[in-house]
Amino acid sequence: MSLFWRIFALNALGLVVAAALLLGPVTVSTPVLPAEAFVIAVGLASLLTVNAVVLRVGLAPLGRLARAMTDADLLHPGARAVVSGPVETAELIRTYNAMLDRLETERATSAARALSAQERERHRIARELHDEVGQTLTAVLLQLKRVADRAPDGLRGEVGQAQEATRAGLDEIRRIARRLRPGVLDELGLVSALRSLAAEFTTHGLTVRPEVRPGLPALTEETELVLYRVAQEALTNTARHSGADRAELHLRPVADGVELLVRDNGRGPGPTAGEGAGVLGMRERALLIGATFTFGPGLGGGTAVRLRTASAALPPPGGELP
Repeated sequence: MSLFWRIFALNALGLVVAAALLLGPVTVSTPVLPAEAFVIAVGLASLLTVNAVVLRVGLAPLGRLARAMTDADLLHPGARAVVSGPVETAELIRTYNAMLDRLETERATSAARALSAQERERHRIARELHDEVGQTLTAVLLQLKRVADRAPDGLRGEVGQAQEATRAGLDEIRRIARRLRPGVLDELGLVSALRSLAAEFTTHGLTVRPEVRPGLPALTEETELVLYRVAQEALTNTARHSGADRAELHLRPVADGVELLVRDNGRGPGPTAGEGAGVLGMRERALLIGATFTFGPGLGGGTAVRLRTASAALPPPGGELP
């Protein structure tokens, strides 16, 4: 029964009972006797109670819908309001769920276009850095070498310093170009790219141990790129913010895909820490390939980032580093 007919039937029942009492043998004295006042009070309380119960039951799905709308987050897709209640309320909830489906689809499509454009721009900038700026600095380095060969002894030290600064700038340009567009990913594949990434982040203060298990399924180019970018961002956060001296990068096959896990022994995000731009970027990339992404403190401390291309639910991220 719809909410309209429930409320209408309750009000009609109250009016029918009141009319029957007025037309029946029941009378009310003047002044009203205590027994008559008691009967009237009990009848009125009963009608109000039944009315309140009907409204509470009928409007409860709207309250649940309001809470679902408050908690809705397009970066955590899949949550839907339970369809229940009268016909009008159930139709409203179904309409809201359909709207969420459209919003998630449109957001995923727009995010895919934006990230695709971002990757193209990264590739263009990396190519220009390598071909234009890199070649220019290489030419400057060669010219400085010729100048150093002909310079008097008093100037060779300064020219040598200029050579070292130019060489350091050239190395930095090449490093930035590799970070912008991982050529090793295109040339050697995901496994070699992840091992190279771990070696790149292994410094005097941080040791990154990669572990790639055999039996990985064939992955699309988009999936490999997302896995690489998530691992890159997770290790960048570890190196910059965690204060960790050890980190692990795991890639293993699962039932219907692969799972990437990056964890460290640093300070961890803390129970009240929000998700910054880096974490939101990783979450958006995971949505592009339908992967499940989790970010939080590890079981043994530190931070754990997990991305799984399977649709199954994930356990809490973590695991103590050995």
